[in-house]
Amino acid sequence: MTDSTVGPGSPRTTGGTGSDRSSGTDAAAEKAETLTWLRRISGDLATATIQRLEETLPWYAEMPPARRSAVGLVAQAGITSFLQWFEEPASTPAIAADIFAAAPRELLRSVSLTQTLQLVRVTVEVMEERVAGRSEKVREAMLSYSREVAFAAADVYARAAEARGLWDARLEALVVDSILTGEADDELPSRIAALGWHGHGEVAVLVGTTPPQLDVDQVRRTARKLGVDVLIGVQGSRLVLVVGRADLPARSGGDDTAELPFPEIAKRLEPGFGSGHLVLGPAVPALVDAGQSARAALAGFAVARAWRHAPRPVEADDLLPERALAGDAVAKQTLVDRVYRPLQAHSADLVATLWSYLDNGRSLEATARELYVHPNTVRYRLKRVSEVIGWDATGPREALILQTALILGSIGTDATRRRGLAGRRPVPAR
Repeated sequence: MTDSTVGPGSPRTTGGTGSDRSSGTDAAAEKAETLTWLRRISGDLATATIQRLEETLPWYAEMPPARRSAVGLVAQAGITSFLQWFEEPASTPAIAADIFAAAPRELLRSVSLTQTLQLVRVTVEVMEERVAGRSEKVREAMLSYSREVAFAAADVYARAAEARGLWDARLEALVVDSILTGEADDELPSRIAALGWHGHGEVAVLVGTTPPQLDVDQVRRTARKLGVDVLIGVQGSRLVLVVGRADLPARSGGDDTAELPFPEIAKRLEPGFGSGHLVLGPAVPALVDAGQSARAALAGFAVARAWRHAPRPVEADDLLPERALAGDAVAKQTLVDRVYRPLQAHSADLVATLWSYLDNGRSLEATARELYVHPNTVRYRLKRVSEVIGWDATGPREALILQTALILGSIGTDATRRRGLAGRRPVPAR
């Protein structure tokens, strides 16, 4: 046997080696004994963990039996994986893959990251209570392992969220494109539901230019504060928002903004667009009807530059004359239905007075002389025109709208043909 007492200047090599070997042998024996004990109580640990989950986590107790069983398998897999990791910590297996491999896909989709971390915490608490008096090394290893599991779970959910985000972006672009092209099919409602659309009422489409740096998250945050939901589509230099009224839980401030008119909502969303014109389509009853609003907004966006002082945002219906001149059949029909026909149905005098007023450069005196009436009569009739159709002929912009409507409404009618014949000179007989 080697003497462990070493004098000054004597070599220490032999005695140190024996001590190290003895310590290593004792540590290995202790580790083997601890592993045997952990394997023996692993079943009890899993049972205690499930019982603690039922007592402390309401979401677990509300799960269907099949899903609760799947969570139990995950907890058991976590304990088994810890034993493997404790035996060979240098191997560092794919922890998250080992643990969640026992779970069906629907469980991974239905359990959130917060719930997963709660599951890890409960499991660690149960194991810590059971092994605290056994060995401090086991406790430290368990805490280190639980940290690795938490980070691995967060990584799994982050990757899943990234993949879901890319899929949602593609699906959202497909939905917006279907709305813009008017090619809605039977699958559109299911695609909208898959996006988590919160809209339940009126919808309007907002078309503008894409900013150099589009902050989609900021646009969505602004929309939530306004009590609306949005679908966002980027088509090159054109940015399209499908805006719908919604009851969103994230609304803050306590302000009742649900009843804001769409023009005001568009004004508050305006900073999210690039420079240039911004056109708001008319409101429609539901998202499946958004194609009507989109067509009007796109038609208005195409001709908005023809109005030199167009506001930002501008409503598509305020661009009806420009749209009609560009050949937009919807704009033509809208002008006829909203201006010409209501006036014609109400009174022929209103149509004649409006024609005369616009033809005479909006002069009350000239109109009164042509119609052989008092100027106050002209004023009264123009007021009635405004009450019937909602547009005031005395304003320059609205005068353009009304004159375009009269022209479109009278084309091809008997009144137009009579006006045309009256203006022709008779052809001399030969």
